[in-house]
Amino acid sequence: MIAKKNNKRRLLGSILIFLFIHSHAVIAQLEPELLFREDWKEIPAETPVTQKHLQHQKLMLHLYGEAKEQLKKSHHPEIPNDPFYIWSGTCENNWAMALSHKDMKFDLSAKESKIVWRSRQSGFRILRIILELRDGTWLISEQGSAATKDWETSTFILADLDWRKLEMNGIYETQPMEKPDLSHVLKVGVTDGMRGGISQASSRLDWIEVHGAPVE
Repeated sequence: MIAKKNNKRRLLGSILIFLFIHSHAVIAQLEPELLFREDWKEIPAETPVTQKHLQHQKLMLHLYGEAKEQLKKSHHPEIPNDPFYIWSGTCENNWAMALSHKDMKFDLSAKESKIVWRSRQSGFRILRIILELRDGTWLISEQGSAATKDWETSTFILADLDWRKLEMNGIYETQPMEKPDLSHVLKVGVTDGMRGGISQASSRLDWIEVHGAPVE
């Protein structure tokens, strides 16, 4: 009788161990890979932001819109803990910025794929995600990061977002895009779709991370 109870306990223990290991393996498989993080070089402020301001050696910078030469890599050394960031305050028209990778494209179609950034907007500005797809279509997210009093980290699960088509000649949104195919994304970037209004009405991006799967 005692032997049977011990056998049952060992069997139950083995089952629990199997379930524990299996569940953690599944969670690990679901966790998206960090494809890149860009945090901008800690060098003096300059307009416009250029390739030399990128920390990640495999990333390429792409700027769009009439005000693309007015997008600034900003920093204020007199302000304690002021980050090195992208700032739209002096843009006199619409602008957009995107990043591509020299060695891969991005599969952001999994339910867990996400984009994380640290930003601070002012006025009516909402910083939104933009994506270029394999066929050249550009998307812009309806959701984004609105004005805050201080820097704030935002996480966007891409499968939960609503999208519109983005017209790059003018940087403005058009029709909704239902369930776009995000399995082969060429570029990831940001825009607020508005001109800058100095400190009172502008967007600021400290850093950005993209989590998904690589496509070579």
